[in-house]
Amino acid sequence: MSKQLEGIVISTKMNKTVVVKVERKFRHAKYHKVIIRHKKYKAHNENSKIKEGDRVTIEESRPLSKDIKFAVKQPEKTG
Repeated sequence: MSKQLEGIVISTKMNKTVVVKVERKFRHAKYHKVIIRHKKYKAHNENSKIKEGDRVTIEESRPLSKDIKFAVKQPEKTG
């Protein structure tokens, strides 16, 4: 089973590639405060119908380049 992540598209300036920001929340082991961390992933996007600000699901795939190891699985329905 491949890894699936959910995030928000923050850049669509590259050809057939989008940058997705994925947030994760966890509780600190000692202080029990909720901490939010984020990471940016480059994902392959064959059709260019995705805009900045869209929530998408990305799925791990074979390496397509040095940085691109994920592909956009499906855009989430908003509205």
